[in-house]
Amino acid sequence: MKILMVLTSHDQLGNTGEKTGFWLEEFASPYFVFKDAGAEITLASPKGGIPPIDPKSDEPDFQTDATNRLKGDKEAQTALANTLKLPDISPDDYDAVFYPGGHGPLWDLSEDKDSIALIEAMYAKGKPVSAVCHAPAVFRHTKAQDGSPLVRGKSVTGFANSEEGAVELSDVVPFSVEDELKKNGGNYSKADDWHPHAVTDGNLITGQNPASSEAVAKEVLNKLGEMGKN
Repeated sequence: MKILMVLTSHDQLGNTGEKTGFWLEEFASPYFVFKDAGAEITLASPKGGIPPIDPKSDEPDFQTDATNRLKGDKEAQTALANTLKLPDISPDDYDAVFYPGGHGPLWDLSEDKDSIALIEAMYAKGKPVSAVCHAPAVFRHTKAQDGSPLVRGKSVTGFANSEEGAVELSDVVPFSVEDELKKNGGNYSKADDWHPHAVTDGNLITGQNPASSEAVAKEVLNKLGEMGKN
């Protein structure tokens, strides 16, 4: 069971002068769900090397058992410091792909041609394609085999407009994840702000917010189990 996790390389929060990146918990929790299930995990990012962590996600209020475990796990730290370059990744080498969120993906992964091609190839082969929180932004330009938006007619979720408003970044982000999913024809649903909400439609798996990251990872494992991949 080989799982690819794709992280952002973008560290600038628009024109605010503040830093962003990937949300620590949204990487850590799924990483250990996969690792504890015996998966072989590969990490990649557009630029390779060390992906930027959103500094806010490293604050004490946002620490979880998974983030604490991550900081003490040398294997995970080594992997995180040496992500592969996305252009060097072949979709044929992996059974599933997972995109952690954070605001970074809104700027780079949503427009990244290698990421778009990877998603389209893996989805077309029936492999689980998953993303949580802001990471469903990666489906902004992805297409199904018939040329229609990948999420059209699919049940999906992602960071809600109400949640973006709560963190006061609605005017900073380049686009709204919720609005983009709807614009592309996705059947968007949400739970109350900050509550877990994971949605599976075929081999497309999405989560609403950081609280949903573990549930999305478990759905990926369930899907791989159905396929006899674990």
